[in-house]
Amino acid sequence: MGHRHLRAYCALARVGAGDFELAAVCDPRIEAAEDAAGLVEELLGRRPVVFSSSDELIASGAVEAIDLVTEPSIHHLIAVPALVAGVHVLSEKPLGVTVRACREMVAAAAGSGAVLATAENYRRDSPNRLARAVIDSGMLGDIHLMVETNIGGDSGVLISPWRHLIEKGSIALDMGVHYTDIFSYLLGDLDRVCGTSFIAEPGRILGPDMEPGGGVEEISPGVMRATGDDSLVAVYQTAGGAFIQLSYVPSGRGRKWIQRSLHGRNGSMSVPFDRTGGPVVVEIGNRRLTGAELRAELGGFKLKGVTADFFGPDGTEYDLPFAEVDAATIAIELDDFVRALADRREPEVGGLGGLLAVAGVWAVAESRECGGFVRIADVADGTISAAQDPVDAMIGLL
Repeated sequence: MGHRHLRAYCALARVGAGDFELAAVCDPRIEAAEDAAGLVEELLGRRPVVFSSSDELIASGAVEAIDLVTEPSIHHLIAVPALVAGVHVLSEKPLGVTVRACREMVAAAAGSGAVLATAENYRRDSPNRLARAVIDSGMLGDIHLMVETNIGGDSGVLISPWRHLIEKGSIALDMGVHYTDIFSYLLGDLDRVCGTSFIAEPGRILGPDMEPGGGVEEISPGVMRATGDDSLVAVYQTAGGAFIQLSYVPSGRGRKWIQRSLHGRNGSMSVPFDRTGGPVVVEIGNRRLTGAELRAELGGFKLKGVTADFFGPDGTEYDLPFAEVDAATIAIELDDFVRALADRREPEVGGLGGLLAVAGVWAVAESRECGGFVRIADVADGTISAAQDPVDAMIGLL
């Protein structure tokens, strides 16, 4: 993730944005920190200071803010001391591996006045910005239902082995927070949920460059035991009354099913898979609106700021390499964080937003435990935590 953020810093530099300096890099593996520093020097023209300890980095006074890109089970161990010391933090999602970890981070920020932001890039994608404008316009009328489906896959490790370990932040959490954030971005606060999370693929095949370690147990040579949930099937209801059907099951060797659609009294809208640049399509009666016609219907919708720098003012559809889009969406969240510090405002996705996204995912596991609907607020404030308690114990928070 750190290398992806480095590409985002370069993307900001290319469009002349980003009023900040990448002053230091930190990694307990000193060789990794040195490699990162060399890459920064190569790409941005200035070699940052290297640290192998976050405590030393915080105490040095070398930075005003930290871009936190470790695996999520240690986010709170780095962020809390930084925030207490008055150092601002942008933390990769999920904000913490459990709600309790998130709450510690949010409390530390509140106590010192430092800014805590959550790096959530899916909402920054230009089709999702257009979809939000459609909803805000009232074009669809009262929203009854949103359907979010991502089903299909195999038994290979998804991105990295830690994403299949419950104490590290399982793939259900790692991907689930993208969805809970998008739900609240489009439809407002989530109120309650009923569903279940589970392990669809108990054995995950390690890639050729993946070494077992860091808590990974091999079932057989090259196959790790998955201990963290990889799947979510749930029904949410928003504070406004809309229902959301979520099916995230990265398993099944058949056809892959992907859908994001919203259904209102006046019409429906389909939104493309994130970072693919497909069209947003609105259908009202016999009318089918997309592209320039849809933007015109919204009064001439335009992308703004650094988002327009990357995609163009009318860039709600695009055909770009994934790496370029990924760098752009991360760059937009970095730019928002820095501007929030400069303007003394809340970032678009603050610590509370990150906490609620995590609570929205864990609430599915809590629903499984209690066998019925669970209120997100009860998970967010720690009233309900049975599914999380074993994880908090594993990471020393219980």
